[in-house]
Amino acid sequence: MMKGLKKWRLFSLLAVMMVFLSGCGEDYLSTLKPSGEVGKQQLNLLLLTTVIMTLVVVIVSVIYLIAFLKYRRSRVGENVIPKQVEGSHTLEVIWTVIPIILLLIIAVPVVTTTYKFADVAAMDEVDEEGNKTALTINVTAKLYWWEFEYPNQGIITAQELVVPTGEKVYFNLKAADVKHSFWIPAVGGKMDTNVENLNKFYLVFDKESKDLKDGVFYGKCAELCGPSHALMDFKVKALSPDAFDAWVDAMKATEGQTADKASSDLGEATFANSCLGCHAISGSGAGGTPGPNLTTFGDRNRVAGFLEHNEENLQAWIKNPEEFKPGNLMMNAEGTAPIYGDLSDEEIEALATYIMGLSVEK
Repeated sequence: MMKGLKKWRLFSLLAVMMVFLSGCGEDYLSTLKPSGEVGKQQLNLLLLTTVIMTLVVVIVSVIYLIAFLKYRRSRVGENVIPKQVEGSHTLEVIWTVIPIILLLIIAVPVVTTTYKFADVAAMDEVDEEGNKTALTINVTAKLYWWEFEYPNQGIITAQELVVPTGEKVYFNLKAADVKHSFWIPAVGGKMDTNVENLNKFYLVFDKESKDLKDGVFYGKCAELCGPSHALMDFKVKALSPDAFDAWVDAMKATEGQTADKASSDLGEATFANSCLGCHAISGSGAGGTPGPNLTTFGDRNRVAGFLEHNEENLQAWIKNPEEFKPGNLMMNAEGTAPIYGDLSDEEIEALATYIMGLSVEK
């Protein structure tokens, strides 16, 4: 008896905790506090299915308790056999039709909403001059970072996605190595990035991110992709349309920007000699470099997607990226040591200062 009471108390405590903890999500990360059209409709579907399933559980539990209390042996006697209802067409119809109705109530809005979210025909619409009217971003997932290309604007960035509010933003999703999954929890559901095929969908950002705790929405990789899967984060800046246009212009203004190997600035010279082969510092991403574009590194929210954004952490990352993200590709040709293993502490300090100064917003 006491064990039964303890189980019910534990169940009640967990139920109460779920109700209260569901309100603890942060705006920049929680699916329960959506900040976009897609996220809101997905939350509505979640609530619909939760209500229906809760109703089913409650009704079944009530029927069970009624039967348990009304027909217990201490009340009806030891030798009483309940009325047998096997073969009852009425009951068979009831427990067949009701589940069908409930499934239809769930299926119709889920299917129609799924097809709605899959409609990306507007990606190909053009204006009178032949320019595409929709904002499209090509997302490439890599071990363990994200590249964002704006083909119509001719710019590329990495790790920090910048989008305008109040309009549909379309995404072409692919992976460069293994399967990943693109997810911005507070804005909309996730979608896989595959090596073999291109996935497409759209999101809408209802509000600017500047008033959020860290000034950004948090993005995640939602597919186990390797030892540093949990650290494959990215951030999203949602700007007003005018601010977004200004950001695009600032990125375009960096066209042709590069580092000089003969520079008197030790950080710039070190970057040109040791980093420029993998990292572009112009908004166009000229050169097709294999590593993340660093044009806006000074404007980012994190180092390597998860470390606090400061020179000390950047220096530590440069010295040994494997320590922070096991399995990442910022290694030498043999994959046994960091590329920057032959740099002096002075050069690394100057390099970190130079990279932190790369900005289009300051």
